[in-house]
Amino acid sequence: MKTSEFFEAIDNDRVVAAIGAAEGRSRGEIRVHVARGRVDDAEAAARKHFERLGMTKTAERNGVLILVAPESQTFAIVGDEGLHRFCPEGFWGTVVEEMRGAFRESRFTDGLVEAVSRVGDVLSRHFPRTPGEPDENELPDAISRG
Repeated sequence: MKTSEFFEAIDNDRVVAAIGAAEGRSRGEIRVHVARGRVDDAEAAARKHFERLGMTKTAERNGVLILVAPESQTFAIVGDEGLHRFCPEGFWGTVVEEMRGAFRESRFTDGLVEAVSRVGDVLSRHFPRTPGEPDENELPDAISRG
């Protein structure tokens, strides 16, 4: 599937709302990035985009990037060092496989929303919001592409 077709197939507003809701339960940051063209190594591409998008600059190093490469049908999730230590071995892979299942059924928006929600669960468990304290949205909630 071409990147432009993928963007036409998803409900951007619903994904962005899911990011906002997930971040609203924690002090973490979530981004969804859609890669253009073929991506042979989704995890390496996710790490590259993680850096390029400034995700290592969050105060608590608790950002998470969900990368989707529609043309090669590959996916990856990368968490920053502040969060990575809390995630069991294979956790991100499990979320990726759940997303892949939804995508196989052409439920692209559902797959992204479910992945964002799962990431939000982990962030809220390990980086809960402190009642009464404001939380700065350090990164844009929009779906990025490139």
